[in-house]
Amino acid sequence: MKFEVTILGSSSATPIFNRNPTAQVLNINEKLYLVDCAEGTQQQMLRYEVKASRIDYIFISHLHGDHYLGLVGLLSSMHLNGRTKLLKIFCPPPLKEIVDLQLKYSETTLQYPIEFIFTKADAAEVILDNQDILVETIPLDHRIPCTGFLFREKKRLRKIIKDKIEELNIPVQYFTALKKGKDYEAADGTIYKNDTLTIDSAQPKAYAYCSDTLYNPKYFAQINSASLLYHEATFLNDMLDRANHTHHTTALQAAQVALQTNAHKLIIGHFSARYKTLNEFLDEAQSVFPNTELAVEGKTFIISK
Repeated sequence: MKFEVTILGSSSATPIFNRNPTAQVLNINEKLYLVDCAEGTQQQMLRYEVKASRIDYIFISHLHGDHYLGLVGLLSSMHLNGRTKLLKIFCPPPLKEIVDLQLKYSETTLQYPIEFIFTKADAAEVILDNQDILVETIPLDHRIPCTGFLFREKKRLRKIIKDKIEELNIPVQYFTALKKGKDYEAADGTIYKNDTLTIDSAQPKAYAYCSDTLYNPKYFAQINSASLLYHEATFLNDMLDRANHTHHTTALQAAQVALQTNAHKLIIGHFSARYKTLNEFLDEAQSVFPNTELAVEGKTFIISK
């Protein structure tokens, strides 16, 4: 199953040095999930050939402008481009009022329905459960209510060993039960154990998106063993006091999070506008967690175990 994330924006509060503020799009089994939607996200989607018509789910982590100011424009463009299917937006409750006011005073009535699913910043909860994934909120520690999002694949059914099935001439009507882990009883009463007829499917992969947050171990257990961890790294560690004051994380701290939570791979982003180049971020993070990459805009990361 395809499971990948494309970076659309990696700056923090302002667009600068050819970096746009935060936005990402996940492709999970050919369904698109937009995570945060800063100013300029539509232009980034055009640049990197992300079709808005394929997005049915949008996740907004919190209500600082560099994470949602591109949303109303995107909703309007979807309307103008003839969208009619349902769009689900997972967000803090006040975002609905913001969207409603914008539409009210522009006298715009969208020709497609929006379902708002409100997030809570004080406790983790499952907010989406479909045939491919479970999505949980990750309560974070920021200046205003803020959640990350944990995207976890669902466990697939067991895989049939074709040679064994053919050897025993097992009828096709038994295949579903075998995939679900049931043993097979032949016509003569012989019991064939399931693990001799099938093999386990791959372990589910998980993508943890940790938006703006102070370094705080309270969310570490939830993101443990993520296949891919995105973690904000707004400052270098020589500005730790500034990071603490603004409830952000340094590159060194992001790497420590990855190390302590047994992440397979780390991506760092949300870089402050004070930094023109990013090599120091990578060096600082890799000194603690070598399997780190920068959230370079336009780059697609394959989420693998």
